[in-house]
Amino acid sequence: MGRKNNRFLILIATCSITGVILGGTTSWASTNQCLEANNLTSECLTQDPIHKTVHGMSVGLLAGAGAAVGAAFQLKRQGD
Repeated sequence: MGRKNNRFLILIATCSITGVILGGTTSWASTNQCLEANNLTSECLTQDPIHKTVHGMSVGLLAGAGAAVGAAFQLKRQGD
């Protein structure tokens, strides 16, 4: 594997991990905010907080990987 491929994989891994952390944290905070609201909704009470957090983490993973691919593509285009 070439040096550029290693850097690309590290970029994707780093952005994906960051996306997982941010997506999970945001979903967890949203759940807590919903439960502490003055007017509780049925949606708030019926959603499983763990399921919502895992969903946020998976969306963050995809967003982070997509951002990394987009950034690498943009850098490659500027280098040509």
